Amino acid sequence: MSLSPERTFDVAIIGAGPAGMTAAIYCSRGRLSTVVLERGIAGGQMALTELIENFPGFPDGISGFELADRMKRQAQQFGAEILEITAVSTIRPEADATYTVVTDQENVRARTLLLVPGVEARKSGIPGEAEFIGRGVSWCATCDGALYKGKQVAVIGGGDSAIEEGLFLAKFADAVHVIHRRDELRAARITQERAFANPKMRFIWDSVPLRILGENAVTGVEYQNVKTQELATLPVNGVFLYIGQLPNTGFLQGFVDLDPNGYILTNELLCTSACGVFAAGDAHTTAIKQIAWAIGEGALAAIQMEKYLDSLECATPAPWPVEQPAQAGGKDQRPGKANKTSQLNTDSTT
Repeated sequence: MSLSPERTFDVAIIGAGPAGMTAAIYCSRGRLSTVVLERGIAGGQMALTELIENFPGFPDGISGFELADRMKRQAQQFGAEILEITAVSTIRPEADATYTVVTDQENVRARTLLLVPGVEARKSGIPGEAEFIGRGVSWCATCDGALYKGKQVAVIGGGDSAIEEGLFLAKFADAVHVIHRRDELRAARITQERAFANPKMRFIWDSVPLRILGENAVTGVEYQNVKTQELATLPVNGVFLYIGQLPNTGFLQGFVDLDPNGYILTNELLCTSACGVFAAGDAHTTAIKQIAWAIGEGALAAIQMEKYLDSLECATPAPWPVEQPAQAGGKDQRPGKANKTSQLNTDSTT
């Protein structure tokens, strides 16, 4: 899709994960001109999840890809436009209080922004990791699992992502060796139960990988027991790493306030340090990283953006604006402002 260079959108959403798509549904349904800048595929990390079982309304579960596609189609149904990009290089504030988002495809201008750039897999930095990307090293079992039918693979990590992806790999591989630095998993209890019950899942406790071995492709991984310091080599054909995530916020340096780890700082209403700019999803400071939580944040951000567009002023100096309590009767008592009911918050069921 190509956008008119003269056009200014009401809302530009940078990121197409569950928070971004929910905001796009709310904003476009509220008759705000909305564009979503999509990098890769819609859904972000959610789209790479084989089966989502804890999202309400799907008693048999639903694949992340299908759920993401449904969200995207729903947003488009209400008029949201999708622009496929590879990267955002910078965001430029304009003199008329709008923002220009500079991408590798074209520039997008909008009156308010939602930052939902998501996260990416943390790299371990061990020898062999970078050298064997695409030749045995991966961060996505859903993408590459079928390549390891009848083979041996190692999974690094012990959280939800590691164990869920390990179970997916077990559908193809002869054995999945989980290397975890602790003596117990951190994954959800139900996920652990499934993993321990699967005969293909094997566990190497209290250990960390030191280097990935191979010549033209991965042939093994060397690891060390953190308690005994003993070294060992595990012959495998693939290594899948799930050791944490990093926010995709490099392009936001100097534009909004970030914490020391690069996550976007917001207040409870998802306002950032830039007036008219909001943030949600995994890339901002939140203790909970779940699809249902991201969707709630997307709805909250959309409602706050509509309120901002109604007033075009920040309630208090950024980055910590506090919403003022409503006056009696719920009417806006600010001088020169007519009472207006939010188009985005009229349905008690949404």
